[in-house]
Amino acid sequence: MADSKNNHVHQSEYLNFDDAKEFWNNRFDKEEFIFGKEPNEYLALQAETYLKPNQKVLCIADGEGRNGVWLAKQGMQVVGFDVSDIALQKAKQFAIDNQVEIAYSLSDTDGFDWQENAYDAVIGIFIQFAEPQMRARIFKQVHKALKPGGILILQGYTLKQLEYKTGGPSLKDHLYTEDIIRELAKEFQILDLRCYEKELNEGARHAGISALLGLVARK
Repeated sequence: MADSKNNHVHQSEYLNFDDAKEFWNNRFDKEEFIFGKEPNEYLALQAETYLKPNQKVLCIADGEGRNGVWLAKQGMQVVGFDVSDIALQKAKQFAIDNQVEIAYSLSDTDGFDWQENAYDAVIGIFIQFAEPQMRARIFKQVHKALKPGGILILQGYTLKQLEYKTGGPSLKDHLYTEDIIRELAKEFQILDLRCYEKELNEGARHAGISALLGLVARK
């Protein structure tokens, strides 16, 4: 489920687990890596400053594994989940190909076991399957799961992305604004929050000029 899958994402908050699994499996059931094999650019940039080898990191909806595998290659202990078993098959093979180990599980965000004070960092890259209520739950779950001082790194699309249509959901409620993220992150210390436009080249699904938001926040 990682990354907002296409320009016409269904209102997946109304789907049950099996329907969501089928929906995302249809997206991932192809040989290519639909978001490429390189890590998200904002994540890679912020990891240099805020993440360290041997830290325990959770990747929300890690899809085909491009971000989790990259983090594991930097020496981190990575845990990841996704609602698509097809995506996870690809992610697990990608980890093997890169000679790293990742603890992957089949889950959605509500079903995942968010253990308290368990992670040094939590990563959410284009997790814009989440409508406002789910998004609020995710932020609460992330805050609970982070160790004191732990880091959240988030990347997503802003409302202006509706003009560009180069990736992400077509539903306004699934997109970010700075005010929305500030409110969601009010229990965190915000270390970086930026809205910007940039050319993305992250697989066929995220290609072209894009309206982006990046957040780094500390528990």
